[in-house]
Amino acid sequence: MAEDIDAIFKRLLRLVAEAKLPGVEEGTSYGNHALKVGGKSFVAVKDNETIVISISLDEKEALLALAPEIYFQTPHYVGWQYLPVRIDAIGDAELTDRLIGAWRLRAPKKLSANYRQ
Repeated sequence: MAEDIDAIFKRLLRLVAEAKLPGVEEGTSYGNHALKVGGKSFVAVKDNETIVISISLDEKEALLALAPEIYFQTPHYVGWQYLPVRIDAIGDAELTDRLIGAWRLRAPKKLSANYRQ
C-alpha cells in the first residue's frame, strides 16, 4: 500500500534524526521534498511509492542485483549516482544504512570525517 508523500518525508526525517546526521537541511529537489547536506540533495521523495537516494555506482549495481524487489532503475538514472527505492519494500534499519551512505557521499569531507555512527 502506497504511503502519503508527507508520511514518507516524516519517516526520512525521523531516521535521519535517529542516526544523528549533522548538517541536514530540509529542501526540495526538482520540486520534490528532499534532504540536503552542504546544499546537496542526498535523498528525495519522488512520489508516494518511491524515494531516490544518492549512492556510489559500485554500490548501486550491487544493490540492484541483490535486492531488485527494493531497488530498481529507470533509463533516467542509468550511469548516475542515484537509485530509486520502493519505500514500502524497505525496512527502517536498511533505509537508515542507505541514508547514512547517501549522506556520506554528499556531505562536505570535514563533516563526514567527523561523523561517528
